[in-house]
Amino acid sequence: MEKRILLEKRGRSDDQITELILDNCRSTYIDGLTESFTALETLSLINVGLVSLKNFPKLSNLRKLELSDNRISNGLSNLTGSPKLTHLNLSGNRIKDFEELQPLKDLQNLEVLDLFNNQVTLIDNYRDKIFQLIPSLTYLDGFDKDFAEAPSDEEEIADDRNAHPRHPSQFSINGIEIDLDELEQFESRVLQKRSQEAAAAALLADGATASLGAGLGQLDLAGDEPMGLASGTRPLSVGGGSDDDLDQLYVEIQRKQAVEKTHLEEQQAKRMVSFLSLLLTFASLLALINQLFYRGAQQLQVEAKGQEMEEDDEEEEEKEEEEEEKEEEEEKEEEEQKEDDTMGEGETMNTDTGSVADH
Repeated sequence: MEKRILLEKRGRSDDQITELILDNCRSTYIDGLTESFTALETLSLINVGLVSLKNFPKLSNLRKLELSDNRISNGLSNLTGSPKLTHLNLSGNRIKDFEELQPLKDLQNLEVLDLFNNQVTLIDNYRDKIFQLIPSLTYLDGFDKDFAEAPSDEEEIADDRNAHPRHPSQFSINGIEIDLDELEQFESRVLQKRSQEAAAAALLADGATASLGAGLGQLDLAGDEPMGLASGTRPLSVGGGSDDDLDQLYVEIQRKQAVEKTHLEEQQAKRMVSFLSLLLTFASLLALINQLFYRGAQQLQVEAKGQEMEEDDEEEEEKEEEEEEKEEEEEKEEEEQKEDDTMGEGETMNTDTGSVADH
């Protein structure tokens, strides 16, 4: 299912998809379908092989849901996350009990419901109970309450085409050019050949081996070589070949994605190497600047220290000179004091001598 969704997207993003046709893609569960399909209005899952609706996403804009010819027996509560649903086809499933339909009462916009080829349709007053359960319902199994027939599928398809214009006939997925018309023709041939194969298998089961071989000899898919079937041999599986073609296309897309991813990783690695080289260069330059700055700071410190030492030496010399001058002044004062003392003693002696002479 995930592969088929990738092909149906046709290179568009999830939120651009309004319609998904996934019929016959074969899966027992929902895979690859997520809530990112916010614009999805029509979803078809006919003859997929679903046994459960587990993981069915909340699709807020979903209006038409085709689930016919599967093996669903319960789990309809997963559909309540799509409140705008107006058309629901559950025909050809395995719904037995009326209780399994109870979640549908929460779909307040449901107008068209198909349940034929389910055992639940054998319940007494089945139609009355369904119309009573879902008040908004207009048509049940192709008829309204008064058994008036619903509009034909052709009219609905015409209305749907008017509402949703056809997408461009060509698109690209990761560089792979895909023609939409050719893809649709291919799918049509695959389905046609599968139908013919099924009919041939039925004939073989009834013993019509000879006529089956002649019929299968005329089958051809997109220019393939004619395939004959001899008496008593197994019918050739055409569906498997078509699946292989789709698988090959998917593998090619995956391979392109892997190459692109590798290329991007290489570019990122180169950018990272360039960035690291630039970062290393910047770190080296920063270290050099830091070293030069450190050396300059050291030199300034040495010069400042030398200047400080010189100033200290000058101050010491000045102090020493001041001390020497002070000592000289003190010595000079002492000498002057001694001279004064000597002169004083001489005068005293003269005075004493004069006094003696007078006597």
